[in-house]
Amino acid sequence: MTRHSAAEPRLAGDLAVWLIICAEMLAFGILFLSYAGARAIDVTGFNAAQSTLSLHSGALNTVLLILGSWCVARGVQAVRQDAVPGGTRWLLGAMACGAGFLLTKSLEFSDKFAHGYDLSTNTFYMFYFLLTGFHYLHVVVAMVFLGILWVRTRQGHYGAHDTHALESGAAFWHMVDLLWIILFPLVYVLR
Repeated sequence: MTRHSAAEPRLAGDLAVWLIICAEMLAFGILFLSYAGARAIDVTGFNAAQSTLSLHSGALNTVLLILGSWCVARGVQAVRQDAVPGGTRWLLGAMACGAGFLLTKSLEFSDKFAHGYDLSTNTFYMFYFLLTGFHYLHVVVAMVFLGILWVRTRQGHYGAHDTHALESGAAFWHMVDLLWIILFPLVYVLR
């Protein structure tokens, strides 16, 4: 692994992961624009459907993902400084935040299905399940990625000598967090 000087700029993580991030951001961007267009056509219907969502669970999930991003950043920073045990604890904290997100979102999905809401209920709920379900899958992928990195970090594969894969995992996690930061106000808050 080539070491970079502090003054030498470089892209943290793997280029392939950054290409995936760009593609995912583009896909979500198209979905967000489609949602905004459909909402502009039926503001009253969207507002009525939005009022059935739990702002509290959406806000809790926002806090969990932001806290998870903080944990990931702290974990990468700790491993960069060869504080591997601390880094693995931070990664575990991020995964716990992700698990909290998935639990909260699963309960929300379950509640919606129990009340008869699904993709065919109306245009709002089609977008709600599409956007939040697609994001949910991204959280699962990010957690699998972090889980693999956690195991490999504990095994000594990463430290001050190599944080490349950790930086890639962190970049993906931060993308998932950023998408939720856009999704939450768009779907839960804006009226």
